[in-house]
Amino acid sequence: MRRMRRPSPLLALAATLALVLPASASAQQESGPAYGLANGCYSLTTTDGRHVVKAEDGSYRLGDAAQAEVFRFQATKLGQFLLYGKEGTFLSGGESGVTAASTPDGTADWAVVGNAGNHTFNLPDAGGRGLAVDGDRLVTVAGRGAEFILPVAEGCATYPEVELNATGQTQRMPTPFGEVRGTIDAHLHHMAFEFLGGSAHCGRPWHPYGAAFALVDCPDHFTGVAPLETALKGKERHDPIGWPTFKDWPDDHSLTHETTYWKWVERAWMGGLRLYVNLLVDNAVLCEVYPFKRHNCNEMDTVRLEAKRMFELQDYIDAQYGGPGKGWYRIVKDPFEARRVISQGKLAVVMGIEVSKLFDCGIQNRQAECTTDQVDQRLAEVYDMGVRQMELINKFDNALGGVAGDSGDTGAVTNTGNRYETGQFWDMRTCDHEHPDASDREQHSIHKHNDDSLIANGINAFIPPGTAPIYPAPPHCNQFGLTDLGAHLVNKMIDRGMIVDPDHLSVSARNRLLEVVEARDYSGIISSHSWSSPDAYPRIYRLGGVITPYAGDSESFVEKWRDLRKIPLDRRFYPGFGYGADMNGFGSQGTPRGADVPNPVTYPFKSFVGDVTFDKQRSGERVYDINVDGVDHYGLYPDWIEDLRKLAGDEIVEDMARGAESYLQMWERAEGVPAMTCRGPHMGYNGRGLGGVRLRSHWEAVLREATQPQRRGPRVWEWCVQGSASGRNNKARTRAVFTPAGRVGLIVSDSPTHRAKGVRPHTKNRRARIKTRAFGRGIRIRRATNRSKLVYVLGPKRVRYIGVATNEVARTRASLRRHLKLAGL
Repeated sequence: MRRMRRPSPLLALAATLALVLPASASAQQESGPAYGLANGCYSLTTTDGRHVVKAEDGSYRLGDAAQAEVFRFQATKLGQFLLYGKEGTFLSGGESGVTAASTPDGTADWAVVGNAGNHTFNLPDAGGRGLAVDGDRLVTVAGRGAEFILPVAEGCATYPEVELNATGQTQRMPTPFGEVRGTIDAHLHHMAFEFLGGSAHCGRPWHPYGAAFALVDCPDHFTGVAPLETALKGKERHDPIGWPTFKDWPDDHSLTHETTYWKWVERAWMGGLRLYVNLLVDNAVLCEVYPFKRHNCNEMDTVRLEAKRMFELQDYIDAQYGGPGKGWYRIVKDPFEARRVISQGKLAVVMGIEVSKLFDCGIQNRQAECTTDQVDQRLAEVYDMGVRQMELINKFDNALGGVAGDSGDTGAVTNTGNRYETGQFWDMRTCDHEHPDASDREQHSIHKHNDDSLIANGINAFIPPGTAPIYPAPPHCNQFGLTDLGAHLVNKMIDRGMIVDPDHLSVSARNRLLEVVEARDYSGIISSHSWSSPDAYPRIYRLGGVITPYAGDSESFVEKWRDLRKIPLDRRFYPGFGYGADMNGFGSQGTPRGADVPNPVTYPFKSFVGDVTFDKQRSGERVYDINVDGVDHYGLYPDWIEDLRKLAGDEIVEDMARGAESYLQMWERAEGVPAMTCRGPHMGYNGRGLGGVRLRSHWEAVLREATQPQRRGPRVWEWCVQGSASGRNNKARTRAVFTPAGRVGLIVSDSPTHRAKGVRPHTKNRRARIKTRAFGRGIRIRRATNRSKLVYVLGPKRVRYIGVATNEVARTRASLRRHLKLAGL
């Protein structure tokens, strides 16, 4: 008989404590922020079974279940909620009592902590006071309050919010290492509500209390003046009311109002947007002349603030979806992380910069205001912040190089700003080369701007008396090119694997920048919104870079797509197409083609992915139709893409569906992954694999060691083979089959130049039968190492494929057959 072991004294003590401690104590140990309550409908019950009810005087008391108030738990941030009652009021707590408030503030924003049972409520923005019970009344007390139970309820009011008008689930990818399908916007200003001192942009992309608080006009617009809006839009007056009527804004040409509210971006994501670049933006000169400000005009300070706001938005969206990491908006810092995010059906967000005085590197009378050491330090700072894509310049010359300038009356104003910022006007002269597409923006002679534009008048006020330059005949080229400091920055960006955007640079500066990038044979380059001259586009494509033209109206975008498709592409690089919305960056959006055109967008329609159906978008009381409204806000980009399909067919949409993958592969190459090359012709299989494709290697390691594949399936990657011919298409292939965990389990080849223990594809079957054993019909194997097997796939007379598999893959005939089937055999 086996003798029972006596339990140790420590185990016995632990068991005793588990029996004698009250259940509430162990439950309390598991308590934490109650993220999962977001958007739920609940009543509040005390631990002794009494229900929270709303009294006629607006106070909250305790009563029976029949009178219980029900609350919509509207998340304001992670773990905090508004308790929204049936009559559209909020449970609000202050020192005078707990009452129903008509509008929310810090006394109605409750942090909720609990577990599956009891919960406590406190007010972080009101001294941390806790919700408690005093007799039959609800009160607040200093510190921790009472515990409440939250039964699930019905009949809650719906919190007012922008609608999606889209049904269906966004598509997940089978694996995080296969080709992604979706669009890219490489130029968006999602946090521009903080630029120009924080008061020039009206509204913001989110607010803890929702659309009614986020989508409001600037205070000065209610006076009927709105000078900045007038200057940019050319319309003197507009209806300042945003939510819920949206009579005059957002609008495709209303450039001072918020157009990227988070629900509108969510709708775009549901329409297939899988990656966008948020460019942190500011312009110190425009900020300084604009009279209303909440913070200073230093551009890099604004960059830091806007980066902080990006993470706050990520947390806010997480809060709406039930906790950290559960939202669809994810800030990413490398292409591998981006793939993992997109594979989960979420939106990958890349951080970028577009300012006029990058790193405070201004210039005064051609004297730089920064040093190479300062550039290195500030580049390290923004890289650590998460920035991965940058323009060197925006509206004015700086210590890094010259600007392309603006044309027409706008150019007259911004040229004046250049004089104010740098001490000099642009040095525009007639271009001295013959390339018809290589020029900067055409200039008028500089003159005092006499319209009522606040920015123009403000900038012009700083011009000292004297004669402004009179420019020679166009085409014009800024003679100020890329400086040595600018070239140094580009090289340092390349060292870090960052993506260089040459938009807004002068032709001279961009040509030298491209020479630097070409000398490094670097793919990490993008023209993000049509601010590079067309002569640069073939050079960008030859490097393996990406071009995403300015979106604008659908008809002009189709023409840009057709023009860019004429440029020959290097077969090493994955082709795709994207757009740069430039939304919130003083960039007008697409105008409507009209409801009476022969092929308008018809509602409802399906996204190009086919997993979501879209109806006309509704925001408050306003219903939007792309045919009559154009791209009034970001939520209409799925409709815009459908409009492209109506104009140019499925071909343009398929090119755009490859846009995110094209960007990711460019970014991989910037991170040091070699561009696709065919496998070597004279290679032998061994127990480790074939060349850089090794058994058990993680997919990221395969990219770095074996180059990008020619085809990247969910589980199977494929490379061509140099100098060999076989099969129907006279093209031999090497294929790697990955396990679901992303590690190589099988490698096969049909190239007659590859061999495994002297056996090659196309040799007679009898060679493959030597020292091998049958492992299913037409399959033979032999030991390669203690951890792998060589595999031979036979045809009627000759060997079709040779390969090598891990012991795990070749453990059974069925397992090996499954993996060979994945490889297409």
